[in-house]
Amino acid sequence: MSASILFDTPGPKARRNILAINAVGALIAAGLLAWIIFGLANKDQMQPSQWDDFIEGSTWANYLLPGLLNTLKAAVLGIVGSVIFGLIFGVGRLSQNKLINGFSTVVVEFFRAVPVLLMIVFFNVFFSRSLQLPGDTALWAVVAALVFYNGSVVAELVRSGVHNLPKGQREAGIAIGLTRGQSLRFIEIPQALVAMLPALIGQFIVILKDSALGYIISFNELLFFARTYSSPNGNVLQALIVAAAIFILINFTLGKIAEIVSRRLGSREKKDKTGGQAPQAAVVGAPSVLPVEPTPNAEDEPNPRS
Repeated sequence: MSASILFDTPGPKARRNILAINAVGALIAAGLLAWIIFGLANKDQMQPSQWDDFIEGSTWANYLLPGLLNTLKAAVLGIVGSVIFGLIFGVGRLSQNKLINGFSTVVVEFFRAVPVLLMIVFFNVFFSRSLQLPGDTALWAVVAALVFYNGSVVAELVRSGVHNLPKGQREAGIAIGLTRGQSLRFIEIPQALVAMLPALIGQFIVILKDSALGYIISFNELLFFARTYSSPNGNVLQALIVAAAIFILINFTLGKIAEIVSRRLGSREKKDKTGGQAPQAAVVGAPSVLPVEPTPNAEDEPNPRS
């Protein structure tokens, strides 16, 4: 959807007002940043001795990099599990079977309503007391909470993505002999996944950030290692700033990837609309349709009496 559908293109006066508001906002942000730096300098928090530890290789090798590795491990497992969970229950919410649809709706709405932190604490207690899982119990508790919460969001993305497709996609699939389920699997869901890639990447950023909540149950992620290392040295604030900078760098990269994907998808849609008729794509698993020979008209048939 283009921006012009949502609101009118701003005129010269509106553009000047927007520029002025942006300039005021930038000045306020710069003043706030200067106030923070000035306050830290007065508290001797900007001394080079407070930051020396974070330019040493041993600090990164023994604390920050292992913590970052655990954070990325939890995030990757959470992303994979969320996509699988979201596809299963997203398709379930699109099912015409009332039992499957109702069960999927209850599961999705339940896990969307429960806070991630509460699920992390619950699964940590549940796994440690009821199940004997291999490896770190805290890791599996974090991954389970990320999968159930973010998987429910992905399921909603799948459902809304399919509903936003033109109705002609399903009608075309049914016209060539596909059932509704085959049309959903082979035509609608693949197109919905492509259309919602930017939103999916944005949800991956949320998963990465939520993995830091594992600090509450002593999961050895980046924030936990940074706090553990800096507490005896008295530079906790500096460690938190370094950890925040790492998260910002990773999330900024993922955000840029989402922008690139969204831009390319938008340019491809424009090209499809203005570049003429695209070649017909074959649908995997679709039954083949044989061409039908046209029936000759009675006027074209030769008259045997003539």
